[in-house]
Amino acid sequence: MVDEIQTLEDLNEVVGIVAAPAPDSVVEVTPREPVRDDLGRAYATGKRKDAVARVWIKPGSGKVVVNGKEMDKYFARPVLQMILRQPFQVAGVVDQFDVMATVKGGGLSGQAGAVKHGISKALQLYEPSLRGALKAAGFLTRDSRVVERKKYGKAKARKSFQFSKR
Repeated sequence: MVDEIQTLEDLNEVVGIVAAPAPDSVVEVTPREPVRDDLGRAYATGKRKDAVARVWIKPGSGKVVVNGKEMDKYFARPVLQMILRQPFQVAGVVDQFDVMATVKGGGLSGQAGAVKHGISKALQLYEPSLRGALKAAGFLTRDSRVVERKKYGKAKARKSFQFSKR
């Protein structure tokens, strides 16, 4: 046993800890593999508020179809169309993928956020090299904010009825 602890190896001998692997041993990290179906599409589910979107992407001309309608017909407001285009702009693949999405639940804003989340997840599954840009922009994280439930004795979630002392 060592009388005086001078180095980390001496400390490991005293405590009985197995030493970490030597720095010259390289740990190989396997790159992510693309996940595609038989038709060459990538599938992902996106969620936002109460809306759930099922999204398929495949190489194409940039056509976006939501619930059987063109994007500009389904999401008439330009802000919602901009939300759907954000993942492609961040990844630098504008007009390179066709999107087919089905959305249920929530309102138009939540549905647009759900489709955006689904597109982002599908893009990183189709092309794993895009993951860094999409993750840095925060598009792969599900926005967990939902409407607060109504409580009893309240007009809404937090709003109280008018109070009068007399």
